[in-house]
Amino acid sequence: MDYTLLIPIIRRLALEAGERIMQVYDGPDFAVKSKSDHSPVTEADEAADALISAGLRAAFPDVVLITEEQAASHALSASTFLIVDPLDGTKEFVQRRGDFTVNIAYVENGVPVRGVVYAPAQRRLFYTRADGVAVEETGALDKIVVGAQRVIAVSAPDNGALMVVASKSHRDAATDDYIAKYAVKDMKSAGSSLKFCLVATGEADLYPRLGRTMEWDTAAGDAVLRGAGGCVVRFGDHTTLTYGKPGWDNPFFIAFAPGVELKA
Repeated sequence: MDYTLLIPIIRRLALEAGERIMQVYDGPDFAVKSKSDHSPVTEADEAADALISAGLRAAFPDVVLITEEQAASHALSASTFLIVDPLDGTKEFVQRRGDFTVNIAYVENGVPVRGVVYAPAQRRLFYTRADGVAVEETGALDKIVVGAQRVIAVSAPDNGALMVVASKSHRDAATDDYIAKYAVKDMKSAGSSLKFCLVATGEADLYPRLGRTMEWDTAAGDAVLRGAGGCVVRFGDHTTLTYGKPGWDNPFFIAFAPGVELKA
């Protein structure tokens, strides 16, 4: 993969998809349907998926493409592929809470090496540059002209006063019990893949997820976090989370800044 070609394309597609999503978000009431797994889907999910999929297939016709909205038609596994969640945080979108994201990542040999996460309602854009360094772009967020970039990096955590972020819609007693094992200075809730980005920017030190996720939920945020010096490991054995698993299901995981003393 030519990353100098990939990054401008996925950045532009994320911005275009975000614009389409916001047209629905800012408009009158929209219909919410249920998928086979009972998760919600809206016209914004479907429109963003169609836009991104068309753009990626045109640019990279020989690369396997995995998207949430077309999951039923995908092969059971792969090792190198593009993976998309066109609207992560649909529950936040439906409730107009703002912290939903567009996610596009490139996975190579099971590792999410490049990715973009765009939160259109918050106007926050995070991605890995062609060299793999994670940045947050500020300013106008023009689709063609790249604006000012701020290199982002994980914190140097204080294990006696950790900053923790957890899911807004999927937090449960098991998550709270696990977080209680740490000395926590402050706790915040966030939706979608923004949680990875908050660790990547140093706004949080630790993000545990003790609930079901799919690879398209995490790959782009994982790529951004890795590009900022962070880690994502399996909850059970603290080995690195890999991608291209059969069925695209993730195990429970922990995203964190190196230096956090992980608990069992």
